[in-house]
Amino acid sequence: MSVQDLNAIARQMVAKGKGILAADESTGTIKKRFDTIDVESTEDTRRAYRELLFTTEGAEKYISGVILYDETLRQSASDGRRLADILKEKGILPGIKVDMGAKDLAFAPGEKVTEGLDGLRERLAEYVTLGAKFTKWRAVISISKHGKPSDYCLDANAHALARYAALAQEAGLVPIVEPEILMDGDHSIERSAVVTEKTLRRVFAALYDHRVSLEGMVLKPNMVLSGYDAPERAGVEEVAKATVETFLRAVPAAVPGIVFLSGGQTEEESTAHLNAMNRLGPLPWELSFSYGRALQASALQAWRGNPDNVAAAQAAYLHRAHMNSLARSGEYDPSMEK
Repeated sequence: MSVQDLNAIARQMVAKGKGILAADESTGTIKKRFDTIDVESTEDTRRAYRELLFTTEGAEKYISGVILYDETLRQSASDGRRLADILKEKGILPGIKVDMGAKDLAFAPGEKVTEGLDGLRERLAEYVTLGAKFTKWRAVISISKHGKPSDYCLDANAHALARYAALAQEAGLVPIVEPEILMDGDHSIERSAVVTEKTLRRVFAALYDHRVSLEGMVLKPNMVLSGYDAPERAGVEEVAKATVETFLRAVPAAVPGIVFLSGGQTEEESTAHLNAMNRLGPLPWELSFSYGRALQASALQAWRGNPDNVAAAQAAYLHRAHMNSLARSGEYDPSMEK
């Protein structure tokens, strides 16, 4: 696939007014989500929940793509159609999480490196046959007062992200590159900005070294926030300004779009922050969203595993998708919330 073809898919992923649903929770993670609503996590309940989201009428107006887990990409809905085909019929791109999770980094206590490069070329080739159009790989970076993140950790994760991205493009898939700075801790927004910029510079240097086409990728980073335990947390406008300034310094204009992760933010916080950033334009890239909990939390609570609640859960999901669509152009207002 040519760079032009990859760029066309990347631009579809960050189309005006649209964003990406992250529905790639691992079996372990979705069990934790289901535990909060007293629903047993089985193949059938996971399928029913994902089917609920993917069949929501009108979601295609706000959602350009969905990141799937391996199980979900292979699953069929109750009517026999493959879940990935249901998305494609709506004009929504199916994507796939391809990393194998963050593991302890040797000789770096408290730091992680994401694994999954072994056999990746072969897995990507299979995912293409299953209909995937893009991929995702997440790196996890922690901040502490005692030297984290280390240069060693940043380099190890940047190298893995770059190797993954090159293999994805070789297979004809658009890579979502996700270096996530965790906001656990009491660090300031200034510290968050420094670490985020340093991480992004390392990642883009590695992508360049690995011959990755920036035009054919999408970046999925954290927003620049105060640590969640910080005594004084930055407000919406300060977060927007710090995030945009950091990314202007570290993200090349050739990247088609940035789809922010929500991390530990509430649904409304993540929407408000994205909205404030888009009011600071014009910017060299599309600023969009790739949210998991921040698109699903209300829907999950509305559903609670009860088939009678499907319509209410879909309405909750559609509402959040609509609010984030408005935030894409700075048109969101908290008064629009239910």
